[in-house]
Amino acid sequence: MESGNPVLRSRTFEQERAYGTEAMTVSGAVNKCFLLLVLLVMSASWVWSRMVQPTSAFGQELAAGQNVASMLPYAFGGGIAAFILGLVTTFKRDWAKVTAPLYALCNGLFIGGISAIFEMRYPGIVIQAVSLTFGTLFCMLAIYKSGVIKVNDKFIFGVASATGAIFLVYVVNWIMGFFGLQMGFIQGSGMFGIIFSVVVVGVAALNLVLDFHLIEEGAQYGLNKHMEWYCAWALIVTLVWLYIEMLKLLAKLRDRR
Repeated sequence: MESGNPVLRSRTFEQERAYGTEAMTVSGAVNKCFLLLVLLVMSASWVWSRMVQPTSAFGQELAAGQNVASMLPYAFGGGIAAFILGLVTTFKRDWAKVTAPLYALCNGLFIGGISAIFEMRYPGIVIQAVSLTFGTLFCMLAIYKSGVIKVNDKFIFGVASATGAIFLVYVVNWIMGFFGLQMGFIQGSGMFGIIFSVVVVGVAALNLVLDFHLIEEGAQYGLNKHMEWYCAWALIVTLVWLYIEMLKLLAKLRDRR
């Protein structure tokens, strides 16, 4: 069984069987996913609080001296640390009970910084992106549990291929940036740019379905208990990706007004 999420692969199941030890459960993975999400939100909220200050019981305004440059250290620092911890978690799955919470905290700094930067330019965009992200999460979970989407080999291969293609496009665009070049249709707010973002959001949402399926498969196969942390972390990876893509899509739609 394969997953479009690069951190969940079939070899994971072969190498992580629990033989005579406590095995993972779906509820255990869900609880740990919730804990990681709480840590991420706490960290992101701390960064967010440095950008805004309350003006009333229901209002907030930009804190004095805050600008895009002031948020970049949190975004870049948290992003780099989260990337390193993500690599460690990928190759040392039994460390996930330590690295996954640290990843959530560091990624929270990244998310908080990026969210603040978008909010400065597009007021109100963050609450829209958060609502759409969690709305998509619950919709995809309902669709998965209802059996509307059949998670078979063709579906898995299609989503995995689309995810790989998107990753390749982003890598090529990143490399081109060193030479002062960019793929305009990725960042632009034109029709092609919006269509690209919609496609990426759709692929990220479908990855959630694969993650739900793989977590259930992991419990059925009886993987080691530490895989609850690993699978919870993998789901958070997809959820963060979906949120970032939602922000980018909403920003493009704002630019077209």
